[in-house]
Amino acid sequence: MNDLSDPQAIEMIPIDRVTVINPRVRNKKIFAEIVSNISEIGLKRPITVTRRDDPDGVRYDLVCGQGRLEAYQALGQHEIPAIVVDADTEDCMVMSLVENLARRQHRAIDLLHDIEGLKKRGYNEAAIAHKTGLTIEYVRAVLRLLKNSEHRLLRAVEAGQIPVSIAVEIAAASDNETQAILQQAYEKRLLRGHKLIAARRLVEQRQRRGKSLKINGQIGKRRERPLSSNALIRAYQEDVDRKRLLIRKAETTRSRLVFVTEALRKLFADENFVTLLRAEAIDTLPKNLALRLDAQPGG
Repeated sequence: MNDLSDPQAIEMIPIDRVTVINPRVRNKKIFAEIVSNISEIGLKRPITVTRRDDPDGVRYDLVCGQGRLEAYQALGQHEIPAIVVDADTEDCMVMSLVENLARRQHRAIDLLHDIEGLKKRGYNEAAIAHKTGLTIEYVRAVLRLLKNSEHRLLRAVEAGQIPVSIAVEIAAASDNETQAILQQAYEKRLLRGHKLIAARRLVEQRQRRGKSLKINGQIGKRRERPLSSNALIRAYQEDVDRKRLLIRKAETTRSRLVFVTEALRKLFADENFVTLLRAEAIDTLPKNLALRLDAQPGG
């Protein structure tokens, strides 16, 4: 099963003696692909661990490679190739966080939480920026996002509705500046379609109800803003405008549907056209459309 480029630097260690010190929840589909890949072509990169003494014998703390370790377990293996490094628990945790940050594909919410994890372990913004390869300005902005309990923005990032970079910009912007941020994100193709609609809705909710959400039965700190009569009128007018737009879209759709239906009804009244359809074996229609054509014109 193994195909390792440097066997001299690798040890075979018992899987049941390895402790995952920084466990992560893994996407089931991605994990299945890892298992399948290792089963078919072998392990291309060993896990990294550190050795520690325990009353019942030698144990190992995992630095990186949780997915590979769990894949080996799923394949029924009892040992796994590993590179053993000399590091204490604190260093292992930091190495694990940095390794997660360095992954080519990682969830944006993982980036936020891992930066917060490094901060909680006593690293300042400059040290975090150096370890992660991010700019110090970006690290500061992310930490501010977490410190200010931007629950709505955090939830949107976790749900994949907005990129973490856009969330950071919105958190640092005034209410008047957020629309310009969304416009720039649209022009850069960072927010399109449903994501842009969700982002606009998020901005509106954040302005009206505050940046925090009710989480685990507790209400986060809300931004205290008195509701003025002008703000109430503006909110009402925005709601009216949205409903008018919805009505216009519905009327346009209905007009197009009537036009298409009447055009098809006239075409199917032409015997030559129907004969041509039969000759090409395309003379059937979906049931709902056929029933509409059979109805009275304009019905």
